[in-house]
Amino acid sequence: MESENVVSINQAGVTRSVRSLMGRDIFVQAYAAMRHDLRKTILTMLGMAWGIATVVLLLAYGDGFGRAIRNIWEAFGATAVGIYPGRTSQQAGGNKAGTAIRFTTDDMELMHNVVPLARHMSRIGELDATLQTGPRTFTMHVFGIDPSMADIWALSVAEGRFIDEADNMSHARVVVLGSEAKDKLFSGIPAIGDSVRINGASFQVVGILKARMQEADSNENRVAYAPYNSMDTLRDNHYLSGMWLDSIGLDHNKMSKSIRDALAQQHGFKSSDERAVFVFDAQKQLEQFSIITIALKILLAFIGTITLGIGGVGLMNMMLVSVTQRTREIGVEKALGARRRDVLYQFLAEAMVIT
Repeated sequence: MESENVVSINQAGVTRSVRSLMGRDIFVQAYAAMRHDLRKTILTMLGMAWGIATVVLLLAYGDGFGRAIRNIWEAFGATAVGIYPGRTSQQAGGNKAGTAIRFTTDDMELMHNVVPLARHMSRIGELDATLQTGPRTFTMHVFGIDPSMADIWALSVAEGRFIDEADNMSHARVVVLGSEAKDKLFSGIPAIGDSVRINGASFQVVGILKARMQEADSNENRVAYAPYNSMDTLRDNHYLSGMWLDSIGLDHNKMSKSIRDALAQQHGFKSSDERAVFVFDAQKQLEQFSIITIALKILLAFIGTITLGIGGVGLMNMMLVSVTQRTREIGVEKALGARRRDVLYQFLAEAMVIT
């Protein structure tokens, strides 16, 4: 009888000991099990680490791409709206399809009436010209603009000053160079106060712009800006290359429609003819790129999740093999009083330690 009591007491003690062990030292057991098959454990951990790193890197790439696009548009002028003439693609009234639309200062006055809340407006005349300083000669894009273009396109001056209204009124032959244009024409030499010949006409350099963020195939910094009125010796200033305005606080859809309707009436083409006039809205472009960025993030997250899932399948297979190989150990634990959930917790702990 005494012997039976001892056995009973010992069994109860063993049961409590096992359960206490499962509660206190479950992670120690898991670590020991991992060391038992170290190679398989390391490979599984590498698979999980690669999956997690892939998810993080792909999501970070998607977010960085979105920010880069936004920064490029903000550097250009996120609220800028450009209006450029084209050719009609539909017959309207007495005008046949293919008629060229040409803007004049009358169209600029029309825009002041159509978009009275626009903070800034500017004419623009463009041409590719030969710029020369001493022995250096380069072909660059030259913009004839009004002073308000600095606000519309978010142009920042690094040295000197920008074009002002006095320059425009007096037809002053002054020019502001982009950062790359300055480096090309005045390599290591101060440019302010010096002169540049644009298609043979001499212009004085009064300012250098800060470098702008740009796309890989663009030349935002390899350009020159001159007063619009001063371009009359370089191009036919009676006709504008285009018009730009600042659209802060305006309804973009209504504004674009109003602009197109007014110009259609002015030039005699159908307002539905999108090739007659091109309205470039930076805000709309940014919204479209935002949608593309969101789609890219979702795609990258999906790819990362698949990669992580593959690592998870590897972990699942490892744990399945581990359970199959340790059936005798599980049987001994259950014989000593371990509950089903205690065994489950043991293998879950091993999986947690690996991940």
